[in-house]
Amino acid sequence: MEVMYDPAQLRTFLAVAQTLSFTQAARRLGLRQSTVSQHVRKLEEATGRQLFSRDTHSVELTEDGEAMLGFARTILQAHERASAFFTGKRLRGRLRFGASEDFVLTRLPEILESFRRDHPEVDLELSVELSGTLHRRLEAGRLDLVLAKRRTGDTHGELVWQDTLSWIGAPQLRLDPALPVPLIVYPPPGITRARALEVLEAEGRAWRIACTSTSLSGLVAAARAGLGVMAHSRGLIPPGLVPVPSRAGLPELGDVDFVLLHGRRAGAGHAAQEAAAALASSILAGADRLHRGGGARQR
Repeated sequence: MEVMYDPAQLRTFLAVAQTLSFTQAARRLGLRQSTVSQHVRKLEEATGRQLFSRDTHSVELTEDGEAMLGFARTILQAHERASAFFTGKRLRGRLRFGASEDFVLTRLPEILESFRRDHPEVDLELSVELSGTLHRRLEAGRLDLVLAKRRTGDTHGELVWQDTLSWIGAPQLRLDPALPVPLIVYPPPGITRARALEVLEAEGRAWRIACTSTSLSGLVAAARAGLGVMAHSRGLIPPGLVPVPSRAGLPELGDVDFVLLHGRRAGAGHAAQEAAAALASSILAGADRLHRGGGARQR
């Protein structure tokens, strides 16, 4: 018997798979949590497979769920292309997109390539900056869409995924507990910089700035050279660096949210808004490809 997959159920599946949270998926999609659960249940009935392993505390993809990720993206992309073709809708205009450097070194190029293929008449102006700088430029009306980290305590923006921040450094690095912690950080208003200083101050742990760089490649080079430690997303740890062992006694950094934020350009036309919405949709559809690893999240 041929199985027909409902695009609405597939979108819900992707949202849960990327956030590993039925609650966060419901918020992203603007649905009730019961509706999200219903969509997942119906999709599991259609496939005849369990896609998520879940209990009261966590949600994880099963092996069949991992396989469904690729199928869901392919089906939804084909659905959207067919819809655009038969409605005659072709996006045009100029889109000012800002992205934190964290993503540029991962799978963002693939997502941009897919967007360019689907919308060849949209001109993209890409800005790669610190998350804090991107927030400021967005608020000033100088960007149309931003993919960046969210400040601690903020609730605005569309959650793409949540990850745990970790202290990372070179494999051979050894910290002397009697000396200030050597930090490798972005300059202000770096969000991970602020978090690192905050938790060390709260712990009463002495620190010093061993290296500052505006670029992730500069920070990574310093860390690989053993100059110190840096706070970084666990799912985006660059090659050649590893989490600092717990025996070093560094305080927990907590979680960090990666979000999409839409700007309000003065006099922006409908075309720019549609282009921003289309790119946001592409990013959300491929969010699981932007980062590596990751564990279970709170339900």
